[in-house]
Amino acid sequence: MHSDARQWLDDFLRELEVERRASRHTVSSYRRDLEQLAGFCDEKSLQQWSDVGQPHIRAHIAARHRQGLGSKSLQRELSALRSFYQFLLKKRLVQINPAEHVKAPKQPRKLPKTLDVDQVTGLLEAGAHSDLELRDLAMFELFYSSGLRLSELVALNLTDVDLDDQSLIVKSGKGGKDRVLPIGGKAISAIRNWLPIRNNTADIEEKALFISVKGFRLGARSVQLRLERWRVAKGIAEPIHPHMLRHSFASHLLESSHDLRAVQELLGHSNIGTTQIYTHLDFQHLAEIYDQTHPRAKKTPAP
Repeated sequence: MHSDARQWLDDFLRELEVERRASRHTVSSYRRDLEQLAGFCDEKSLQQWSDVGQPHIRAHIAARHRQGLGSKSLQRELSALRSFYQFLLKKRLVQINPAEHVKAPKQPRKLPKTLDVDQVTGLLEAGAHSDLELRDLAMFELFYSSGLRLSELVALNLTDVDLDDQSLIVKSGKGGKDRVLPIGGKAISAIRNWLPIRNNTADIEEKALFISVKGFRLGARSVQLRLERWRVAKGIAEPIHPHMLRHSFASHLLESSHDLRAVQELLGHSNIGTTQIYTHLDFQHLAEIYDQTHPRAKKTPAP
């Protein structure tokens, strides 16, 4: 590129550091990203920043993607390019921001990890041998029974649960919506075993369903730690976190019912596209069964 163009790049980075007070790490990242674009311009014989158009930015990002950069890294690079061109626009050195409407390739959506039915059974039927374990079992049964988020479980109050009606209400869940959920028989039994202990321990003003040994509402981090402790104590090798029980609830329910709308309602998803990820898990399970059992599924060895 022309020396003037290189100078404007240095001027932008200086403004970023001095006037905008960006961190050294941010300035270093911006420099690296913009040097990549400058190298692309050299390859294409583009002398000035005004010579760069949207097709050039698209080609540059596509080349970076082929080099192995992920979506998040490319989004960061595009952010740097947009900021630089905003600077050039203010200096009236360019007429458009060619990076403004260019998007990075989408990140492949990761499938949530789930437990199979036997793993869930092993987890929940390992036995509770103390007051704290009775509480923990009630929490874990409720996670899997009703597909709760961790934040929803710790927010539950005694009055939110109706054991006679076999239901609970999640108040102001994600998106600010209330929803009523069924509670399974195993979870009801576990909660009934926990309630006398809870009532003898809770602070007189405490409304929470699940409380600590001090008598106050249990926090989310404590639930995570208790599940990890339970896993180790019961000799379960698979790492488990609370959301895996919610994922397993959704996957097993969809696998049995094939009713995507019902699962969406139970999970409290505002967008059915969020729920549809579990259809991929369901298909994955069916594909494994097919590969294991269909007489024509196995690949024939190459000659």
